[in-house]
Amino acid sequence: MFIFKILFSGVRRFKNLLPILLISVLSFSLYAQDKIRIVSLNGAVTEILFGLGVLPSEIVGVDTSSYYPKEAMAIAKIGYQRTLATEGILSLNPTQIIGTNYAGPPATIEQLKQLKIPMLIVPEQLTIEGAAEKIQLIGKFVSKEKEAEVMIRNLRKQVAGLKLTRPAKPVKVLFLYSRSATNVYVSGTGTPADAIIKLSGAENAITEFSEFKPLTSEAIVKAQPDIILIPSISLEGLGGEKGLWELPGIQLTTAGKKKNYLAMDDLLLLGFGPRIGTALEELSNKWKSLK
Repeated sequence: MFIFKILFSGVRRFKNLLPILLISVLSFSLYAQDKIRIVSLNGAVTEILFGLGVLPSEIVGVDTSSYYPKEAMAIAKIGYQRTLATEGILSLNPTQIIGTNYAGPPATIEQLKQLKIPMLIVPEQLTIEGAAEKIQLIGKFVSKEKEAEVMIRNLRKQVAGLKLTRPAKPVKVLFLYSRSATNVYVSGTGTPADAIIKLSGAENAITEFSEFKPLTSEAIVKAQPDIILIPSISLEGLGGEKGLWELPGIQLTTAGKKKNYLAMDDLLLLGFGPRIGTALEELSNKWKSLK
């Protein structure tokens, strides 16, 4: 009976994988002549691939956060990096898959691993050296080690030239993320937003909790941020600057009273990729200009 259960379990797992295996086999037959077919599961990964000199024709699929450089917009989309489907990825017959540990769900990543497709999952380390390591690992995986060394050298040179220091008066930054005025979140500690704020010499206005939580007027007023940091796409979702200042509690803060905010491209701001130096420079300059 025990052996029967094991056999039945094995058959059931095979049945679950069968459609995926068929897609993989059919796709391989269709694209057998192609040499390199990379699928990127992350926007910063895509940016790094282009920066390393990987040809657009060699990147056959990207996730929805992959919109930089502009050439990435023309590549087939496989969905959002945290909600990927195995079938959609395999339909592109990838020879290599590259993502970060944000990629998911876990079941999809596990299925891809079982199919033995060469895959690199880069750990997200929210530091400058973490960005450098991401570049190094991807460069090695796609045989662009020398190009990766140049990119890392340029990144470190740019960051070193910034001479990042804390402003004389500490700047408290509130990071907001939103797709609409009714769905607004604030960043606590342990997020990419928290990390980039601290690296740029400022302070996160919210330290009472980690990750993201829905915005409340009480929390905003208590935090008393000097400035609001928000992705450009989130500001658009709020209806622009007018919608930002209409959020609950914002007008009762220093940021609201002085109309201090900074909107930035979210991949530049939160991607921890090769443009991290550019992001830090823009943030640092903004903090120093506050009155």
